[in-house]
Amino acid sequence: MCRTDLHVIDGELALPRLPLVPGHEIIGIVESVGPGAQALRAGQRVGVPWLAHTCGHCAYCASGRENLCDTPVFTGHGRDGGFATHVVAEAAYCLPLAQTGDAVRLAPLMCAGLIGWRCLRVAGAEARDLGLYGFGAAAHLIAQVAARQGRRVYAFTRDGDTSGQAFARSLGAAWAGSSGELPPVPLDAAIIFAPVGDLVPLALRATRKGGRVVCGGIHMSDIPRFAYRLLWEERQLVSVANLTRADATEFLEHVVHAPLDVRTTPYPLAQANQALDDLRSGRIEGAAVLVPDRAELPPWESDLRRA
Repeated sequence: MCRTDLHVIDGELALPRLPLVPGHEIIGIVESVGPGAQALRAGQRVGVPWLAHTCGHCAYCASGRENLCDTPVFTGHGRDGGFATHVVAEAAYCLPLAQTGDAVRLAPLMCAGLIGWRCLRVAGAEARDLGLYGFGAAAHLIAQVAARQGRRVYAFTRDGDTSGQAFARSLGAAWAGSSGELPPVPLDAAIIFAPVGDLVPLALRATRKGGRVVCGGIHMSDIPRFAYRLLWEERQLVSVANLTRADATEFLEHVVHAPLDVRTTPYPLAQANQALDDLRSGRIEGAAVLVPDRAELPPWESDLRRA
């Protein structure tokens, strides 16, 4: 379950169709394949991410930037998603996965992990002091990646969220505090995962000359007016949009060799509304994951999950 699902459900994103099943961090077993699905087979485990289809021929697709495709389709947005027992997906956009491993802990990698990875790359390899604003599903994963790369991570949470700050430190953050505080050193780059426009001037204020602030969300509240001096001295403010299949391949290869501590709170599929409310209220540490009841699954799939 991703904050984007909240943006979809709360009407903050324009939707190409209704009714719609949300959800785009899906782990499942292929039940059957169509005649054109040469790379997948029944019984194979796959991930189904946000990117569901691209045109393949616009200028962005042709230049390796399919995340900016002119006519994309997104899972749980233009196509029914994973808040269900079954889903239909385009084989070319599914991500083959090992048959082993806990599906609940794999699910957040399909968006929180992928968008965090893309944000980290956009922040730049030279960013050694890295700020993360909003320490939720994406930040708790990418903080571990950044720390293993030798970066110093500075985590920013809501005011008074001492448990969230302790959580960040337990995952390798060198410092954790509230969003209104200044870190002990100027940041080389900052990534904003929380959909809060007020964080932009705060992140710019905490970033050194020539640094970069990356906005990682698909939706954000309006950015307030701020003094030009916060942007001056060649600071950069950029956004990250969607992901590419190349991002997914690169990220999944990384986590195979360096597994992440994925913190999750599982919910039965029938409690999806409670999970959404907990996510909206910030009551979840890590990521919320919906799990269909075994009685709803085909017998062979239940057997494979037990294995």
